[in-house]
Amino acid sequence: MTYMAPIDEKELVKQLQNKATAHQAFDALIKKYSQPVYWQIRKMVMNHDDANELVQNVFIKAWNNLHNFRGDAKLSTWLFKIAVNESINFINKEKQRLQLNEDSDEDYLLNNIEADEYFDGDEIQKELQKAIAALPEKQRLVFNMRYYDEMKYEEMSEILGTSVGALKASYHHAVKKVTDALLA
Repeated sequence: MTYMAPIDEKELVKQLQNKATAHQAFDALIKKYSQPVYWQIRKMVMNHDDANELVQNVFIKAWNNLHNFRGDAKLSTWLFKIAVNESINFINKEKQRLQLNEDSDEDYLLNNIEADEYFDGDEIQKELQKAIAALPEKQRLVFNMRYYDEMKYEEMSEILGTSVGALKASYHHAVKKVTDALLA
């Protein structure tokens, strides 16, 4: 793994918004954030190939909307927000395409876990993923962001547009459900 020096986000935003340096700055943005964005998406869609495709969509959308980025939030927060929205849209389209109802959401995600040739976890990891897949969409999203990404509630609030208190409650309920499922 190659070492990457920390990127000054404010400087990167300036470079992204300057036509002369935009392409080079965007390459740096992709190098810095493609892996975290991939894992954010992967935890939502549970499939490697779908996640790869969505990562490309996220960066295309980011490139096409750089002129809309005001810098109110961190660049990473903006990218994660795009990733979450792309993932939710993808899941909803897949459920519609496969004619699934809300109750089938868990089955869809479980099938993705079972069918994913890139899943390399052991049986315990698979059980954890099944327990997470059984969570309602919002709780699943909050659980993944907090548990796996160790994201602060304030950042999750910016990405999801939900109050910190509601996110804490969602996480608490999600942890309880996952724990109960694993102990069952």
